[in-house]
Amino acid sequence: MAFLPILKVDESQIPERVLVVGDPGRLELAAKELKDTEVIGENREYKTMTGTFEGVDVAIISHGVGSAGAGVCFEEICRSNVKRIIRAGTAGGMQKEIKAGELVIAKGAVREDGLSGNLVPSSFPALASPKIAALMSQEAKKKDRAITEGIVLTSDMFYPHEILGSNLPLWQRAGVKAVEMEVATLFVICELRGVESGAILAIDGNPLEQDEGNMVTYDPHTDIVGEAMRDGVNIALKVLIS
Repeated sequence: MAFLPILKVDESQIPERVLVVGDPGRLELAAKELKDTEVIGENREYKTMTGTFEGVDVAIISHGVGSAGAGVCFEEICRSNVKRIIRAGTAGGMQKEIKAGELVIAKGAVREDGLSGNLVPSSFPALASPKIAALMSQEAKKKDRAITEGIVLTSDMFYPHEILGSNLPLWQRAGVKAVEMEVATLFVICELRGVESGAILAIDGNPLEQDEGNMVTYDPHTDIVGEAMRDGVNIALKVLIS
């Protein structure tokens, strides 16, 4: 079996079902859902933990922020025997009715990441696996939390600059539900590698309503966001093993 040099694990150690999260600290939150946990690899922003959820082997792996670094993680996972990858993370709401503490299930993503255009032409769509999206919708309805399904924007820009400004208002008018930084990359890589994928995102605010997009008052560390994140992780794990 091959060694995965960035994750620093052997591909044989990766189970068929993997939950990916951006923040290594969030991995610890997700680990509370598992039994028999073991950290098997740690390098830079990448931390890999295995365990069982309801008796099924799973892994949780952190991928950091942004498409380039996350893409390295996703590619190495796909070199293993993985069958299904789901991202549980946070995102900014793009529509006024989508509030902090709600959940968004991504059915597809606008590809404004920097990586996927180096893999396939821009006309290639970034889509969740229909089966995964449908299962997450079913599972999410069991939670006492507002749920939105639709297209999200994957962008490499977090803080806009006055020279070029932000195109978020354009995507808001197009009906995009949320903005984040890795989903399109995950969907494209998984489609190319024949792996099922999905994403569920806890909303941590609305960048279009926060200081005219300057994000000065942005705070993703509130209790309401943490509670939504816990629900999102639980939903993702339920779907992973279904």
